[in-house]
Amino acid sequence: MKVRVYYEDTDCGGIVYHSNYLKYCERARSEMFFKINSSPFQNGIGFVVKNMNIDFLATAKLGDLLEVKTQLLKIKNVSVELKQTIYLENTKIFEAQILLACMDSKTSKPTKIPQWANEVFQILGQ
Repeated sequence: MKVRVYYEDTDCGGIVYHSNYLKYCERARSEMFFKINSSPFQNGIGFVVKNMNIDFLATAKLGDLLEVKTQLLKIKNVSVELKQTIYLENTKIFEAQILLACMDSKTSKPTKIPQWANEVFQILGQ
């Protein structure tokens, strides 16, 4: 997914504020579902970040066009582990390993990943 860096994404020096890289990753995860006319939240079932390991490798600045790539690392019964990498041109500037838990918002408990979500993650694994 491509993301343009806008003024609102930067600090007073024109450098992307660190938390915005997490927003870019979140948008890319949602876009995986939207691309196939689905949604990451259906019938009270969705995903929450349980754990995240991030590495800031370089900076992006106002006007840059970034690319967010998402890779499936592991899928289990109620969780999925992804690697998301952000590139500026061909240079890796950010990397995150993310563990998502599938949750039922009605019970606030983990639940088995439904088929509609599993299909999206399987596409990533190809």
